[in-house]
Amino acid sequence: MKHILTTIISLSLLVSCGKQQKNDISKDQEVVSVPVAKTKKNNVTIDANGTANILMTSNDVMKFNFKKMTVKAGQKVILTLKHTGKLDKRIMGHNVVILQKGVKLSAFASLAAAAKNNDYIPEGSTDIIAHTKMIGGGESATVEFTAPEAGIYDFICSFPAHFAMMKGKFIVE
Repeated sequence: MKHILTTIISLSLLVSCGKQQKNDISKDQEVVSVPVAKTKKNNVTIDANGTANILMTSNDVMKFNFKKMTVKAGQKVILTLKHTGKLDKRIMGHNVVILQKGVKLSAFASLAAAAKNNDYIPEGSTDIIAHTKMIGGGESATVEFTAPEAGIYDFICSFPAHFAMMKGKFIVE
């Protein structure tokens, strides 16, 4: 019984100290209102300016954190890819490549695999809407672009052989 009473008193003191510290901090700080995200749908956050912000992650086991993202035609898109793994880009590099409608994934992936000197992006290709640079563990890359006309587009990682597991749909409404 004595042990339980000691525990209850200790917890009460801990909670009350935490509340006092929080109140002291808020007295000294000014509250500033900043426009932030309005809505979030299918891994896309729309900010106060109507820009679609997408944070995608990849890892050392060849996976994106989602397989679908939806935006509106003509919308400004800011896509950020973060590689949460540890391996170097020469071993387990990742990017995001959004392809035009109708591009055959295997055909594009073959061309990309041959473009090692250009981060696995075929030079002069008209098959690409947008792409990030190739990154390794702990790195991130961002690309800004305007969403194309309504439709369903494929996205992949163009590192050799990754497209089989690292792919999804970029949906434009």
